[in-house]
Amino acid sequence: MILQGPAEAPRVEGDPSFLVNRGALCIKGWTSAGTLAHPERLTRPLVRGPDGRLVAATWDEALDRIVEGIRALQSLHGRDSVGVFGGGSLTNEKAYLLGKFARVALQTRYIDYNGRFCMSSAAAAALKAFGVDRGLPFPLAHLAGAGAILLAGSNLAETMPPVMQYLETQRARGGTLIVADPRRTRTAEAATLHLRLTPGSDAALANGLLHILIRDDLLDRAYIRSRTEGFERARAMAAAYWPGRVERITGVPEADLERAAHLLGTARSSMVLTARGPEQQAQGVSNTLAFINVALALGQVGNAFGGYGCLTGQGNGQGGREHGQKADQLPGYRRIDDPAARAHVAAVWGVREEDIPGPGISAFEMLDRLGPEGGIRSLLVFGSNPAVSAPDAGRVEKRLRSLDLLVVSDFFLSETAALADVVLPSAQWAEEEGTMTNLEGRVLLRRRAVAPPAHVRDDLQILCALADRLGRGRFFSDPGARAVFDELRRASAGGPADYSGITYEKLEARAGVFWPCPAEDHPGTARMFLKAFPRPGGRALFHAVSHLPAAEEPEATYPLFLTTGRVLAQYQSGTQTRRVPELTALAARPQAELHPALARRHGIREGDTVRVTTRRGRATFEARLTEAIREDTVFVPFHWGGEGKANALTNPALDPTSRMPEFKVCAARLERATAEIVSEGPAGEGRG
Repeated sequence: MILQGPAEAPRVEGDPSFLVNRGALCIKGWTSAGTLAHPERLTRPLVRGPDGRLVAATWDEALDRIVEGIRALQSLHGRDSVGVFGGGSLTNEKAYLLGKFARVALQTRYIDYNGRFCMSSAAAAALKAFGVDRGLPFPLAHLAGAGAILLAGSNLAETMPPVMQYLETQRARGGTLIVADPRRTRTAEAATLHLRLTPGSDAALANGLLHILIRDDLLDRAYIRSRTEGFERARAMAAAYWPGRVERITGVPEADLERAAHLLGTARSSMVLTARGPEQQAQGVSNTLAFINVALALGQVGNAFGGYGCLTGQGNGQGGREHGQKADQLPGYRRIDDPAARAHVAAVWGVREEDIPGPGISAFEMLDRLGPEGGIRSLLVFGSNPAVSAPDAGRVEKRLRSLDLLVVSDFFLSETAALADVVLPSAQWAEEEGTMTNLEGRVLLRRRAVAPPAHVRDDLQILCALADRLGRGRFFSDPGARAVFDELRRASAGGPADYSGITYEKLEARAGVFWPCPAEDHPGTARMFLKAFPRPGGRALFHAVSHLPAAEEPEATYPLFLTTGRVLAQYQSGTQTRRVPELTALAARPQAELHPALARRHGIREGDTVRVTTRRGRATFEARLTEAIREDTVFVPFHWGGEGKANALTNPALDPTSRMPEFKVCAARLERATAEIVSEGPAGEGRG
């Protein structure tokens, strides 16, 4: 992506020479310059005054207010009375420094980030099965060479449109695409076969495919013997998932299951790709492991144009989960409870190993502990908007309001920033230098294109300034991105995500470098698992996975499935995209997708205002009638706050391993909104 034109009215252009997207951008990319000089841009720090209003302040006033509050709270309630919440959009440098800031400057164990709500189940599953998590262990372009692709729970045509060029090439070369999704999305419309499964039945679907592969001898037995372990346990579990039973659980006809298995099993090469559909569930890790079993049984993981991959959603979703802003993690994808990892990182940071706090708790669990009762009295938020993006968002908003000190760094007054005691104006993507790691594990250098507004600072400067005021400045001496990255390289050296051989000069000279890259003369690792897996014995591990019902299933009071997701013209919590006129013209308000038969039963017509209610709350949407969705399912997008806040409805039931909330399925009821319902507005902004 290239920024062109004058600083007051820049425009974005695609870069055809860039190997990943070949210059293709989605509409959010084409219009992304519209936020840089937006009239609602935050350009000065804000502090909450005695009257409860946010008012402009100097940087000294804002930073002193934060530090005084932190010191008072930690003196009274201990170091863990302060928490940090990060984001998957932060550069690698910022994610790294945020984790270091929490553990060295604040000396708190409470840090996690919004990527916990996105990729955590796939990450945990990959660690279990392969010993390492990298979204795609092969270049994205390899999709075009796959004989068959099973895409589970992703609508790439709307969420990552530039990737569709590879699927189009794959189809043109005679390949087949199978899409598993409760909705007939634009991606499903482009598929050879659409498996329209019941929400929450992903593991049953994957086990059913494995059952047929075994029954019809469509396996790579030599691969299973030489490169895997645990197959017999998975085989025994799959025996219970014969096609008739799987049809009853998933709603997918036996004939379609048979066809899907044979398309995968007879193709020249096969890929299995998962995304948020199977992952954002209380069984997200098990669901993902069940799909990984299919890829392993086919003998594809590590082979050319085949294997398993996770489609990462956020801008730095991969890098953001590698370098320390997760509750259980140190830089380089090291575990924080590993003594060797702690000793290595402590030496880089210049602290004692015993001074690094232990593991914290996951994102939702931390948000649910905010306030006097939970013990976390202050929260610092960077690059996230949990008041909109967290599950059971009404409950989370109450917790945020109960804090003694809430600090938010952002470039717009998001719904979370509107609740804050101090808001710090931060630099945007084009105004700062840093690295990002894309879904392939390719580390990319993003150069600064324009200067930020006069009184705006980037997050690296903010963190270093706070550390200095907290008396820990000697550990944060240089806020420059290059200096921080060089320290990240040393901290990651020898870890699973080893960046030690990556330099800014190397990134400048090449179209990115794949990790692991353990030396400056190393080319990087574009394809993983060619000869072995980073597990004991070098073998991948099958897992015996059973289907479990969703944490909450429809019943008489709440008779429908509710599922959530993205739409083309909006992104994440909408803090940026809802302010871009071209995008709001395409998606001005949240719409609930309903099957016409369901709409008729409730007296609902196209464009009506409808109310969706779950056990946690209610929200209103504009009705969009479509036969592309199941009759028992309602779909709503999660990009809006206010009365259309989808996450006021979602279930915070957590996966036992990844701690991923169950965004993708819960029980709901539907009604046509009356004038009285429409007048019930959202909760007011602010802390008053």
